[in-house]
Amino acid sequence: MAGIYQAAYRRASSLVCRLHSTYVRKMRYLNELKEDDSLCRQAQTSGTFYLFHNLSPFLQKAGKKYLVPQLSAAEMKRILEKFKETEQWIEKSVLIGCSDEHVPQFALDLGWDDSSSIALEKSVIESELKGSFTDLRKALFVVDGKDSPLLASAQSLLRWHDSHQYCSKTGQPTQKNVAGSKRVCHASGITYYPQMSPVVITLVSDGSRCLLARQPSFPQGMYTALSGFCDMGENVEETVQREVAEEVGLEVESLWYSASQHWPFPSSCLMIACHALVRAQQAEIRMNSLELEEARWFGLEEIVEGLKREPRSSKQDDGSFLPWFPPKQAIAHQLIREWVKRQTS
Repeated sequence: MAGIYQAAYRRASSLVCRLHSTYVRKMRYLNELKEDDSLCRQAQTSGTFYLFHNLSPFLQKAGKKYLVPQLSAAEMKRILEKFKETEQWIEKSVLIGCSDEHVPQFALDLGWDDSSSIALEKSVIESELKGSFTDLRKALFVVDGKDSPLLASAQSLLRWHDSHQYCSKTGQPTQKNVAGSKRVCHASGITYYPQMSPVVITLVSDGSRCLLARQPSFPQGMYTALSGFCDMGENVEETVQREVAEEVGLEVESLWYSASQHWPFPSSCLMIACHALVRAQQAEIRMNSLELEEARWFGLEEIVEGLKREPRSSKQDDGSFLPWFPPKQAIAHQLIREWVKRQTS
């Protein structure tokens, strides 16, 4: 019997090692592409491309589903030749990942004008490829869950390059490396790397209820957890405490980390999700009306019903809206589900 257990353990260990080494090889290959311009330029001839136009990703509809097509390098060359464009466009692409088989994945925005090229007309590309460029806020919630993070990171990297074309010290143009993992100002020698802004998103509870809020810019009826950018020098705990105090006038008694998520809005954020507990005896909301339109406590039953509700079914006959919450792709949804699980366990 001991021999059987040992053999099973060896097989399991071998599987873990193979999985681990696949991941390690993949990460090291990506790092090589970022550091070696000639290797990355060569990879562009065999990689796949996700297309954007003015930061909107290209999608194709298949029945009720939306697909995110990956165009081969040969297909990209064909399209550019058809539109009488040079392959200089490929140089504008940025590396966003690779498959387990080491097929590099790039993102390319065909809607940008600069000194070396003119933006391609959106409607012509859509007609040629039989799809449409879709606003990312919509795209993230209609594509398959595995595609959402890739689209978000691709758009964030493309946006970063668009806004960092000049050195903040010298005003001189910066130049991206082939992979798009950095930009260099040759006049000053400064190297710029893509960055994310840390944001805490916090679900506040008094033990039996959770607090959700909405801003005037939100879709009608949507409520979500409190969130705010980390101030310079703050740690996560201090940011949670400050944001809760500023926005709803409550003092956090304890808090704990849940998970994190990259979020491309408003401009590439790292969402750090936390739960926070306040005293039930001191749970009177004093809302900051400069930041929020409404903030209120929700009981378990109302939360469960809200999770089932679709935005389009939220509107009532009298014009009011029943509460609904962010979809499952958003980390706020995960926080709310975790709270429900704790309340019902």
